Amino acid sequence: MRRLSIVVMIFAVMTVSCSRERMRSKEAAISSEVAELLAKMTLEEKVGQMTQVTLEVVAGGDDKGYLKLDAKKLRQAVIEHNVGSILNCGGQARTPENWHEIISQIQDLATKQTRLGIPVIYGIDSIHGVNYATGATIFPQNFAVAATGNVELMEEIGEIVALETKACGIPWNFNPVLGLGRQPLWPRFYETFGEDAYLASQMGAAYVRGQQGDDISQPRKVAACMKHYLGYSFPLSGKDRTPAWIPDRQLRELFLKPFASAVDAGVATAMVNSSEINGAAVHASRYLLTDLLRGELGFEGFVVSDWADIENLYTREMVAKDRRQAVKMAVMAGIDMSMVPYDYSFYDTLIKLVKDGEVPMGTIDRAVARILKVKFDLGLFENAYPQKDLLKDFAASESENLNLQCAREAITLLKNEGGILPLRKDKKVLVTGPCADKLSVMNGGWTITWQGDKEELYPAEKHTILEAVREKLGRANAAYVRGVDFDKEIDISAAVAAAGGADAIIACIGEPTYCETPGNIDDLTMSGPQLRLIEELAETGKPIVLVLVEGRPRIIRTIVEKASAVVMAYLPGMEGGRAAADILFGEANPSGKLPFTYPRETGALVCYDHKTSDEKSAKFNPQWRFGDGLSYTSFAYSDLKLDKEKMGMEETLTVTVKVANTGKTAGKEIVQLFVSDLVATVTPTVKSLKRFTKVSLGPNESRTVIFKLSAEDLAFIGLDNKPVVEPGKFKIAVGKLTKVFEVK
Repeated sequence: MRRLSIVVMIFAVMTVSCSRERMRSKEAAISSEVAELLAKMTLEEKVGQMTQVTLEVVAGGDDKGYLKLDAKKLRQAVIEHNVGSILNCGGQARTPENWHEIISQIQDLATKQTRLGIPVIYGIDSIHGVNYATGATIFPQNFAVAATGNVELMEEIGEIVALETKACGIPWNFNPVLGLGRQPLWPRFYETFGEDAYLASQMGAAYVRGQQGDDISQPRKVAACMKHYLGYSFPLSGKDRTPAWIPDRQLRELFLKPFASAVDAGVATAMVNSSEINGAAVHASRYLLTDLLRGELGFEGFVVSDWADIENLYTREMVAKDRRQAVKMAVMAGIDMSMVPYDYSFYDTLIKLVKDGEVPMGTIDRAVARILKVKFDLGLFENAYPQKDLLKDFAASESENLNLQCAREAITLLKNEGGILPLRKDKKVLVTGPCADKLSVMNGGWTITWQGDKEELYPAEKHTILEAVREKLGRANAAYVRGVDFDKEIDISAAVAAAGGADAIIACIGEPTYCETPGNIDDLTMSGPQLRLIEELAETGKPIVLVLVEGRPRIIRTIVEKASAVVMAYLPGMEGGRAAADILFGEANPSGKLPFTYPRETGALVCYDHKTSDEKSAKFNPQWRFGDGLSYTSFAYSDLKLDKEKMGMEETLTVTVKVANTGKTAGKEIVQLFVSDLVATVTPTVKSLKRFTKVSLGPNESRTVIFKLSAEDLAFIGLDNKPVVEPGKFKIAVGKLTKVFEVK
């Protein structure tokens, strides 16, 4: 038996070694092919590869959602301007069959009628599923997936999204968003993995692995795109595409980490922050795009601009006097591809800049080589066409089940006074609020359309929260009165009257759909009509279960005490209605934990990993804390142990803790390990998440969880803006248990 084990180990090592050798051989072959092709290309063909236009540029008519291309416009793009990339959906989601027709027409022209036959790389925003393909599996938004604490689930989602994107014939996905959700006013908050750098790093890297695997040329894989590099998610004003002010130490301590993890995971492409950091327009910053991204992080893929952002260098950021200067600045800084997106101005301008000697040919060659390499890596030169056989697994029942699991695991129980939840099915309920009977509000932006607001385009077979509740109780036992819209009262008095015949009220409040700049707000407070609805319903004395359907934490301080239970549903996706009802009636046990701090006041937007002065001077007191989340069972932590009291710089610290389900219901618990540096030369945070894992335990079942920490996990960015680990004492916290150890 021992001899067999040794043979198996030797075979495994040999297999890994052979696989690495094959990859090295493939990389060498691709590098040779890139160099050979590049040597044949004219300046115009090279600059064309660096040019990306939106689908509308080549679109013809739209017949009830079925888009046709304009042959003349397509020829102008691909033949006359050598365009290397096209993106977007032309206004709304298309059927997979329509996508096949679109992609095939584009590739017919690119591969068969251009001089060198270079395929176009098509890109799309598959933000929470293939949101621009009808019938696709549409998952919860990223911040909800982060709440699951389930990294393996995140990787599976990445795999499914890659498969369904590729099944449409599209090989490039503009996701994951790796900005940190530390400014809750920001309208793209829900696209992040929350406020913590470690959590976002783990989730982001898992998504990249799921998207790309070990070889992005495989039929079910796509090239991922980490975005928006760097600091985009932390605008001082909270408004989209406005200035960020982030000290270099904080930039490296927090905002850079998820991007570094994605690079380590092999991410193929990167998209740039539309705005600025500390007065430096990111699209024009050689320090950020070349020195830091490539020099320090070691990123080897290609960099694409965001929408019209090279133009914005002179129309909005005002760091360039005109288009010519803007294009030169961006290309010299490190932009490889321009998302122009509506014309050929970048193409014409860059050609002239090279001919005039203002942009070296070497700069162009480096950019084009990176783009060509990704096209070769994807296998586009071998087959650029949609693979129809993948459609058999498009929106498979297994994917729907995983989607439902994700929504269930994401939903976070924040309050459950007197154990009102789960609700009994023999009771009558009133369902009310503007989020109760709409699919759009459970999905948010990037769903079927950019803003996600076309309710009529949503699939009729999917359940709203109201429909899912009625399926469990019967229509007669689940009354519905909307009560209010998001911004106006409709019939609060009717809702109050209907509450008289109910045993409990399920009030679904939150936000309408939005995405990017249209989602800018000036006040985080939940809208007045919704607050008034809850206040007046509370006067009936009936227990209220608040279900929050929102893309960022809206302030609800005045009604929290009036609710018996509060359920954070986030933006739970197409299966969100079923998942919410399953949680409300106990068919699923909530296990989500907040991936961000939920503020109590509009002027108290402080994250969990704040400084000691925030505790002592400002009295940190959010509505709910990062990591909060209740269950229908109870968990007990015990026996926290460290394998050593003193740790050397080269050593590993092993932490063990026993977690037990002490209740009567099976449940899942996210076990989180926090570290506090007790004294440091840079004021330390009160605590920082360093490890987490999710365990599933039956009643009276227990498990010992093992975490390992290295000195690298204890590092911080020092006064010289470089990582440092200082000797001294550190505190480990898991649950309410703590242990102190010393680093020598």
